[in-house]
Amino acid sequence: MTTALVHIDLTADGAPADSTAALLGAAAALGEPVAVVAVAPGTDTSTLASALGRLGAARVVVAEATEVGSVIATPQVSALAAAIDREQPSVVLLAHSIESRDVAGRLAVRVGGALAWDAVDVAADGDRVVATHSLFGGAYATTSMVEGGLPIITVRQGSIDARAAAVASPAVEMLSVEVTGAVATVESSTPVRPSGRPELRTAKVVVAGGRGLGSPERFALVEQLADALGGAVGASRAAVDAGYIAPAAQVGQTGTTVAPDLYIALGISGAIQHKAGMQTAKTIVAINTDASAPIFEVADFGIVGDVFQVVPQLLSALESRR
Repeated sequence: MTTALVHIDLTADGAPADSTAALLGAAAALGEPVAVVAVAPGTDTSTLASALGRLGAARVVVAEATEVGSVIATPQVSALAAAIDREQPSVVLLAHSIESRDVAGRLAVRVGGALAWDAVDVAADGDRVVATHSLFGGAYATTSMVEGGLPIITVRQGSIDARAAAVASPAVEMLSVEVTGAVATVESSTPVRPSGRPELRTAKVVVAGGRGLGSPERFALVEQLADALGGAVGASRAAVDAGYIAPAAQVGQTGTTVAPDLYIALGISGAIQHKAGMQTAKTIVAINTDASAPIFEVADFGIVGDVFQVVPQLLSALESRR
């Protein structure tokens, strides 16, 4: 069986990121899923390996590098390059996160690989890997295949449902890597305060609000519905530009791309750049007073109405079912 390497993003507390399960699930369809993670010396690798095994890693390659956390991307690139040299994989999968996109580009240059960007699916075609991409705001789907070099593929978070079978005790292999050619270092960092909500990029449910909410105070309706559904809060660019919510909540071509099971758009007209960031959601519900709003073109369910009348009724119905 060929090997499919998976780069593991870690959270601030050292746990595998939410994108990990889907990446290992995708890798399992291509070969033996082998997780590669760069850590600082002294990290509890047994706990980390157990967590990765539960998510489907058949083996875990742990690369220790003293510069992890202080040098941007380079330790991860060095870890993957060393793992590639040892494993000779058929493919490398990474999340299409800000951090892993940086790693993917540098890795492709270092190992002479071929980069496939923002895939929404991957599949085997004989001894080659085919990546599927959603383009032009979801209007077209296309595939790419590497003709030469190692395929290095970033996968859109939330786009793959496949999951690998859990492994009780994955084999752990240690690597010691030397970080060279660092071009960027971390000068300072500000811890992100936990909101209690899922991360926007990987949330299964996203409730997003637009300029139609009218004010930051009225935007609270979006948060109420998101909390009732256990989802994340998103926003259109117009809502962010109007100051209703912080830029980190922006969904769209110039914001965060999401692919949740359920996307609810409140007061969002549906500009093309917004649709580009959410059109691959499995179910889209739109509520807007304008029956001709472009958001209804991609919605599975549409309600022409005032969000301030419809959403309170929805919240009441959700509360009555608890």
